[in-house]
This record gives sequence, structure tokens and C-alpha cells, in this order.
Amino acid sequence: MNSGKLPDQQPMDANPYQSPNAGMYEAKLQGQFQAASSPDERTWAMFCHLSTLAGWIIPFANLIAPLVIWLVKKDQYPMVDDQGKEALNFQINITIYELGSLVLCLVIIGIPLLIALTVFDLVVTIIAGMKANSGELYRYPLTIRIIR
Repeated sequence: MNSGKLPDQQPMDANPYQSPNAGMYEAKLQGQFQAASSPDERTWAMFCHLSTLAGWIIPFANLIAPLVIWLVKKDQYPMVDDQGKEALNFQINITIYELGSLVLCLVIIGIPLLIALTVFDLVVTIIAGMKANSGELYRYPLTIRIIR
């Protein structure tokens, strides 16, 4: 019996914007817990998040470090692919927000905003690293997902 699709097409209810390798973690994204398959995978996913803290020492290392980890390990570990993109998207957004705050420092409102963004970045990055190390997928708040 025909299920409403042609042999070479996706099912009609499939999400065309979903990553082709997202099936392994699809249950987690719907609210169910699914652990990563290996400790190495969880460790590299954690490094994707925590490597962004290098940006506190080296300018733009918050973008370069997770990018390098993601590019090297994304094909080997599906969780690193997902969490690397998530870490990169968040750091791109935080960089844009901080540049906007620097401009607003000219009218003084940017100073408390810059402090709040810095604390927010530190806290959610540590939370994301802990979640990734336990095998959970983490989604950063206030993030526009540029890299899909």
C-alpha cells in the first residue's frame, strides 16, 4: 500500500529543514533523554562548548576553537556535530550582541549590558559543557541559528 510518498521522496510529514543526521538525537530534541554513545563523544561535545572560554584570553578564540573542534570531529561523532554548531551559533550571536553593547557604551547604557552579557555567556557556556558531558543536547537561549 502506498504511504503517500514516491519511492525517492521523504514522507509528507518530514521536516525539510531538519539535518539529515539528526535522526539519532531526534528523540532528545522532542523532550526525551537519549545518551551519547561513547565517553569520547561526550568529551568532545563538552570541549566544543568549553573551548569558547579561550576567547577570554585570545581575541576571537571563542569562535575559532569550537570551529576547529567541530570541523575535525563532526563526521566522527553526531553529538559533536550538533553541539559544535550550537556552540558556534551562540558565540556568533554573543559576539554580535557584545559589539552592539560596545557601541551603546557611548551612551552609558552599554556598560551594564556588556557586563550582563559577559556573565550570561560564562554561565550558559559552563551549563552547556556540563550538559554535553552528561550526554544531553543543550540549546542556548537567545540564539539565532545561523549554522544549520
